[in-house]
Amino acid sequence: MTPAFNPDGNLPPGVHWTTWQEFVERFGTTPHRQQLLKGLKSAIDLLSKAGCQVIYIDGSFVTSKENPNDYDGCWDVTGVDPYLLDPILLNFDNDQTAQKIKYLGELFPAETLEGRVLSSIGTKNRVKEIKLNFPLEAAHVYTKSK
Repeated sequence: MTPAFNPDGNLPPGVHWTTWQEFVERFGTTPHRQQLLKGLKSAIDLLSKAGCQVIYIDGSFVTSKENPNDYDGCWDVTGVDPYLLDPILLNFDNDQTAQKIKYLGELFPAETLEGRVLSSIGTKNRVKEIKLNFPLEAAHVYTKSK
């Protein structure tokens, strides 16, 4: 179960196990957030079909902010067949405009071609991990301080 937000509106650091349904219930608290979750779920479904097992969600979506602009995140490239991905998930032109339009948020590969991990995606106390199991019945949210 995901713990309560701290006074700043962030989750406390730690590993917080939850199901996808609980994640949706926790972060889908407004019609706007529910729309963002639909976009995220579409992206997750396509990533999972390509072999993705882990995504990291960050930004105001995983805080208490009532109407975040979008969600931000990255996905673990381990085991992912890039030929099965929607090309939009690999298109970073124009500030990821195509991703924002289709999926209502931004997702980046967690490793670059040079093998460097994109560790700067998170902001203080707000790096989250959703571990995908198939079918998508279980997930966990991970928060760490930087």
